[in-house]
Amino acid sequence: MSKTITWEAEEYVQHDRNRGWYFGLVIVSLVLIAVSVLLKWWSFAALVVVSAIALVVYTTRPPRILKYKLDDKGLTEGGRFYNYADYKSFGILQDGAHFAIVLTPRKRFSGRVTVFFPEKQGEVIVDAFGARLPMEQVKLDFIDKAVKFLRI
Repeated sequence: MSKTITWEAEEYVQHDRNRGWYFGLVIVSLVLIAVSVLLKWWSFAALVVVSAIALVVYTTRPPRILKYKLDDKGLTEGGRFYNYADYKSFGILQDGAHFAIVLTPRKRFSGRVTVFFPEKQGEVIVDAFGARLPMEQVKLDFIDKAVKFLRI
C-alpha cells in the first residue's frame, strides 16, 4: 500500500433507548441498592449509584466523529496510532448498516480495536488491511454480546 487512506466515522454505534430502558436501569439499580442496604454493604450501594449515573451520562452522550488515517505504518485514530506489528489479524463486523474492522492484538491481555468505516470505502480499507494482516472471522465475545443486548 503506497497511498494513504482517510475517512471519518462515529466512534461507536449509538443505539436507540426508550423510556423503558431507563426505567429498567432505575429498577435494577434500586433492587441492588436495597439488597446492599439489607446486607449493610455501603460501599456497594455507593458503587451502584455512581455506576448508574455514569451509565446514563455515557448513553446520552452522542458519539464523536473521529478522523482515521491508514498508511504503510499503521492506523491513526484521532491522535492515537496503532502499528500493524502489534496485531496478529483483522476481521470485519457488521452491526445493522454499520461496518467495522476489528484488530486482534498479539498480546494476550490487550483489548481488540474496533474501527467503524463507511460502506462506500469498505473495499479499499479492507484491501489495505489485507495487504498487511491476515483476515480471520471475528466473533463477538460474551462482553460484546452483553453490551449489544443491553444497547450500551
